[in-house]
Parts: sequence; C-alpha cells; structure tokens
Amino acid sequence: MTDKIVRIGGASGFWGDTAMSAPQLVRGAEIDYLVFDYLAEVTMSILAAQRLKDPNAGYATDFVNITMKSLLPDLVSRRIRVVANAGGVNPLACRDALARVAQALGLNLKIGVVLGDEISASVPGLRERGVREMFSGEPMPASFVSVNAYLGAVPIARALDQGCDVVITGRCVDSAVTLGVLMHEFGWRDSDHDQLAQGTLAGHLIECGAQCTGGLFTDWDTVPDWENIGFPVLEARADGSFIVTKPAGTGGLVTPATVSEQLLYEIGDPRAYHVPDVCCDFTQVRFEQVGEHRVRVSGARGRAPTTTYKVSATFADGFRNQAVLVIGGHDAAAKARRTGQAILNRTTRMLAEAGLPPYSETRLEVLGAEDMFGASARPESREVVLKIAVRCPAKASLDLFAREFAPAGTSMAPGTCGLGGGRPTPSPVIRLFSFLVPKTEVPVSIDVDGLRTELSLAAGSDAPLTDLPPQRVLASAPDWSGEATVTVPLLRLAHGRSGDKGNKANIGVIARQSAYLPYLSAWLTPERVAAHFAHNQPSLVERFDVPGFGAMNFLLHDVLGGGGMASLRTDNLAKAFAQVLLAMPVTVPAALLAA
Repeated sequence: MTDKIVRIGGASGFWGDTAMSAPQLVRGAEIDYLVFDYLAEVTMSILAAQRLKDPNAGYATDFVNITMKSLLPDLVSRRIRVVANAGGVNPLACRDALARVAQALGLNLKIGVVLGDEISASVPGLRERGVREMFSGEPMPASFVSVNAYLGAVPIARALDQGCDVVITGRCVDSAVTLGVLMHEFGWRDSDHDQLAQGTLAGHLIECGAQCTGGLFTDWDTVPDWENIGFPVLEARADGSFIVTKPAGTGGLVTPATVSEQLLYEIGDPRAYHVPDVCCDFTQVRFEQVGEHRVRVSGARGRAPTTTYKVSATFADGFRNQAVLVIGGHDAAAKARRTGQAILNRTTRMLAEAGLPPYSETRLEVLGAEDMFGASARPESREVVLKIAVRCPAKASLDLFAREFAPAGTSMAPGTCGLGGGRPTPSPVIRLFSFLVPKTEVPVSIDVDGLRTELSLAAGSDAPLTDLPPQRVLASAPDWSGEATVTVPLLRLAHGRSGDKGNKANIGVIARQSAYLPYLSAWLTPERVAAHFAHNQPSLVERFDVPGFGAMNFLLHDVLGGGGMASLRTDNLAKAFAQVLLAMPVTVPAALLAA
C-alpha cells in the first residue's frame, strides 16, 4: 500500500458560487487538483435554451472567462489539474473557448472532453418503448428542453490517464469529478467497490463547496468568518480513506458535525446511494477529528452498480408569476391572507370575463407568519410579506395577474407597502422528468485535443434494487417510565441538514451525544415526523438509520409541489425542512440533559 496522498480542492457547489473560492484554493492551499460542480437540473435547461439561441453557447461561461482566465498562469506553474462539469450542454464549445484563452496567455494546455451524456436523439425510440417518469409514472411530454444522462467517473479518469491538464464534462454525477481523479491517481478498478464508495463519498462531501466546512451548519453561531469561509480540501489515500480540511487562515469550521451533516444531504436511502460506478452503503461511515479543522472519514462500503444510467430531462410546462407585498400593523397575517385571497378571486373572475385560460395552480404564503411550520407556528408578527404565486399555460393570463396585483396597495389592507422590482414578469415553468436507460445504449467517448476515443465501460450488475443490506436499528430506549421528564426542541438534542430529491424532502438528523441516540430513535418515528409536517401532506415518510455516526435520514414524499422550478413554494428545494423538524418538541428524561 502506497503512502501517496492526493489533495483535491472543491471550488464550486453550483453555477453562481463565489468567485473567491478557486483563488483561495489555488493560492492558499497545497492541492494537486481543482474540481468544480456547476450543474443542477434547472441549469441544464437554462444552458439548453442559450444554445438554441447561439450554437456556441450552452456552457458555464464564468468558468472560462472569469475563473480560468485569471488562474491559468497559477494553475500551470503549480501543476494543478482541473476537472469541471462546466461543459453543460455544449462541452466542445467550452473546450474551444478555454483553448482560446490559454492561447492568448501563451500557455500550452491539454484539454479533454467527456462526451455522450446528451441523448436527445434517443427520445423517439424511448417514447415508443413507453418509458415513463421513474417516480411519478407520468408519460413523456411532447417535447424536451434538455435530455442528459448522468455519466460516471471512468471517462474522467481515462482523460486524465492521457495527460490532460483540464477535463471538461457535460452532465455527470456531482461526485464523479472527484472520483475520476482518485481512480486515475490510485489505479482503482471497476471491481474495487469499497474504494469507489469512499471516493464517491469524498466527492459527495465537497460537491456543494463550503456546505461541509461550516456552510449551512445547524450551529451557525459557532462558525467564524463567513465572509472568508474556507472551501474544502481533501487529502485522499489509496485505501479510500481521506481527510477533509480547508486552507489555513480561512473562516468556516471542519468538525465531524459539519461533515456528517453534508453526508446526509440529499442521499435518500444511505444503504443504496447509486452512482454509475458503484452502489454505496454509507450506514457505517465514521468521522474522527484528527486535528484542528481536520476530519478523517472512513467506513463507506460498495457493491456493483446497476446496469442503467439515470437521465435528467427537462421540459417547458406553461408559465408562472409571483409577486410580494409587505403588510404591517395589527393582525398583519390576517390582513395579508385576506389580501392575497381577494387578489386571486378578483383575477380569476377577470380571466373568465376576458376569455383567458384560468390558473392551473395558485399558492398563497405569508412569510413571517411561519407558514412553513404548520400547526406548530408561533403567534404572528406585526410585519409580514405576502407572496402569491400562480401558474398557467397561457402567458397572457399571468400578464393580467401582474397588472392587478399592485392595486391592492390602495384598495385593501392598511399598512400595505411595496417591495421593489415593479410589476412582476411571467417566466417559463421548467419541470424535471427522470428515467432510466441501459448503459449499453449510451455510447461514451472522450475527446483529447481533437482525437476522439470511444470507451468500453462496465455494464453493471443485474442485482435487483431491492437487494439491500438489512436496515440496522440504531438503539432501543431504556425504560424510563416514572422518571421526571422535560420537553425541549429537537434542536437541543440533534443537528440536521435538509434538501430535495425531486418532489421529496430529505432530512438528516444527527444526535449531539451518543447518550441521546436511544431516546431520539424511539421518539422520531415516521408517524411523528409525518404529523409534524401534516401541513405539507406527505404521501409517505420513510426513516433510514445510520448507526455509523448516530444519525437518521428521513425521506418525505410529495411535499415540494413538484419540486425545483416546477414548484410555487417558497422552500421549493426543502432547504428549511430540517429547521422545521428541529423545532419539534421532544420529551426525554430530565436526568439525560442534566448529565
């Protein structure tokens, strides 16, 4: 076993992340690789729309024109290689633009491009086969804006094997930009499932940038210097173990708590986190503080991946519009709700009188009145924000809504104020359509300096998706009947992180102390969690236990109004669901908290 250490800096969690991250990692840390994750589902649709207008567009221009243009001399002199999914829907155009920048700087750059994720040409055949949305069962829409398979890490590794300084991909799983580096550096094979699972975990932890170095941490008040927050650096070894850290002198926080929160972010069942290269089991992962801002991560296990790629397709589904007003004074929330309903009633009548299509969906929320907390909301505030969102197939209907929103400022509730921005503008609704395709039907290739190479990739395993390791029960609570009890918010006993999985909310909960775990395990049943979120009407709540670090992962189905850009909800990505759950009252023995 080699003592070799590969250092990887994670510089981007999404297209639009801070421009300070890459310079911080390149100039303030010792790294061998710089990796970027740019692509969310809605990003793909935005880039596809750009390419329709300009065949040379459709990639993350910031990557080329800002980040790489300013850092290329440093990257070359320090021999730091780069992997980024900045190619979007036009990775070759991204390559060409970067090559021009390098040439203008007088630098020689070997650039590799991963191709094959764009499968729009396959849609007619898939439609004939009756392919349906993998979660809802809906049939394919008439047309798509973008259709891209989530590719894996092997093509990235093969491009690095050919000596590329920069590897650009289109749609790939977020963790692949890291796993591809590790496969190349350590020579991991398709059958090295445990190492591949650890490498996938490494990529998952840094794919959202500073979210594992203190960003979004439950105990936010313990995280110093947000304005200079450190971005993650991995120190990885050939056995798959790795340390998460950050550049010296930066803000943020790296502890088992900050890192474990990110592990549970958007993973669904931790026994079966599927990526194209491996099926990961994270239930026995362990975190160890081995120095200031240094956490060692181990324990991920892997098995053979499936025979399919997940495909993320997007399609246009009408238009949406939303507007906001500030309303203050006594009974602010009640005034806001009446105002909102009056606007909806008035415009609905006017649409009918004008012969325009009615709204297909409406949503009224009063921000400041704790609408997202449902029955557990506290007494109302004396200042709130009324938000009304509407959806319709016809843009003209939403233009009428835009015209009729402002008059509330002179004809309805006292204390009504504007909130900038002028008349709201309708925008297209982009919905996600996910399905599976056999890997054998998706030809993948790499292009290195114009030389195209077709890749032969492992087909995966036919083992059923239900063939999972057994659920591990966390712990059984001791009998504490007759003891004095105390009721406290869950926040006192645990920390957590939430995010979306399509139209599902994923909430991870980690016990603050091992002594709390048996009581949390007994209290946080799926039934109690479902009742706490009854206002969101979950169709199902699942709980998955993660005994390796004393955690539970909850999956709430059908709670995001369609999810992503299809949703009219304020929290359309479930970012605040953990905060809502952490407000749940929990009853435990008083002696437990006194210990």
